[in-house]
Amino acid sequence: MPRLNPLATLLLVAVVSLAVLCWLLPSNSSTNNTSADEIVVYCAAAMRAPIEEIAEAYEQEYAASITIQYGGSNTLLSQIEVARQGDLFLAADRSYLELALDRKIVREILPLAAMRAVVVVPKGNPKKIETLDDLMKWKVAAANPDQAAIGRETRRLFTVSGRWGEFDKQVRERGVYKPTVGEVANDVKLGSVDAGIVWDAVAAQHPEIETVEIAELVESRAEIALGVLTDSKQPTAALRFARFVAARDRGLAVFEKLGYETVEGDPWQPRPQFTFYAGAVNRKALEPIVARFAEREGVEVNTVYNGCGILNAQLEGLGTQHELFPDAYMPCDVYYRDAVDALFDEGVQVSNTRIVIVVAKGNPKNISSLADLHKRGVRVSLGQPQQCTIGVLSRKLLESEGLYEQVLADNVVAQTTSSSLLIPSIVTKSADATLAYACDAQAEGDKLTLIPIDSPLAQAVQPFSISRTTKYRQLAQRLGDQIMLSRPLFEAAGFGWQSPDN
Repeated sequence: MPRLNPLATLLLVAVVSLAVLCWLLPSNSSTNNTSADEIVVYCAAAMRAPIEEIAEAYEQEYAASITIQYGGSNTLLSQIEVARQGDLFLAADRSYLELALDRKIVREILPLAAMRAVVVVPKGNPKKIETLDDLMKWKVAAANPDQAAIGRETRRLFTVSGRWGEFDKQVRERGVYKPTVGEVANDVKLGSVDAGIVWDAVAAQHPEIETVEIAELVESRAEIALGVLTDSKQPTAALRFARFVAARDRGLAVFEKLGYETVEGDPWQPRPQFTFYAGAVNRKALEPIVARFAEREGVEVNTVYNGCGILNAQLEGLGTQHELFPDAYMPCDVYYRDAVDALFDEGVQVSNTRIVIVVAKGNPKNISSLADLHKRGVRVSLGQPQQCTIGVLSRKLLESEGLYEQVLADNVVAQTTSSSLLIPSIVTKSADATLAYACDAQAEGDKLTLIPIDSPLAQAVQPFSISRTTKYRQLAQRLGDQIMLSRPLFEAAGFGWQSPDN
């Protein structure tokens, strides 16, 4: 047997060892130090205590990795806008997130809690500070209004009272501006200043200091909110942690424990089950919206499409406490929303569609008006008024012309349970004319002629409403927000747009 060259043997061992080592070591890109499942949160300093406790609980429960970067809200917003990286932005005031939303930096916003601005002093209030005039006599720490939300709020309120110039001069000459609210609180705690201005919830986390309420700060209120960054590479994971932070039995419980005034959050479920009722006319526009929403949020949306009369009957039969009672409802027209007013919020009007007379291409029966539907030999299909919105609106249209009973008795050959079933009656020539939504006729446009109706009643308006008893109100609101952002999809499906543009 030939002997191996010692040098070749050594080289072979080295190559094999290196290959094994590379296989054992985790892969890591030299250009990106963030692992695929690491969630990066930009967090205003005022929320350091709650977010650290919440992140630790989430990491332990779900083996996730949360990295948090702290700073003033305005400073963080600037960093996010430049870096275009990360997953979440926890701001001390919602206005920063609204600004980020306008700039397309943030996509979803989850409300969390509220805070108020207060004066803080060392325990016992040794300088006897009770008013703004008293405050002006001493060395004061304040957050920089161009970096932190509390600083901006202080400037706004003191400007309203006409005292900002005086206060600003006092801080610059005798006190100190700090980049974050936490540093202001620490300066007061350490005695390096006589007083400071911080959020009440931050003050509550420092037993060595106490608060003083002055008249100029009484109207203060900052709404804490969490935004999902548009540039997040893992939006579903980011939203999952965001829902954990915003859950009333998880993150919000920590906020409340630490002295924050919390909102009414959703309960925590890793993958919530959400039910959405929608009138059949909305299906073409809604299906892609709901599918994308469910995938991005990591939730299950059970969407039930049907005639609104049928849906309303199901609502009454289920009762609001039933597990299948819908969390949100988008009927074909406000008529059926108004019929269940006690069950749903007022909501918002999203879209509209015209009601037209639909006949076969070329209009072989020479129909030009509602009156022509009562012509001898004209076969008409209508929606069933007790089962679908188009049936109710068609009845109202014909009643306005004194025609309903006559057409129903002499010309109607079919009544359908849903608007989607009316167009096929013309395409298959089982009827000569029907009253239908213009958007339903769009797919078969080359086979049909649409005759407009000159009446204010010839329109259906589609509202989106949230159940008054849903436990997933925040999730339902985000679905509504996504629907409001989907004007192009509705217009492509043949709808008019009702809601103000976002």
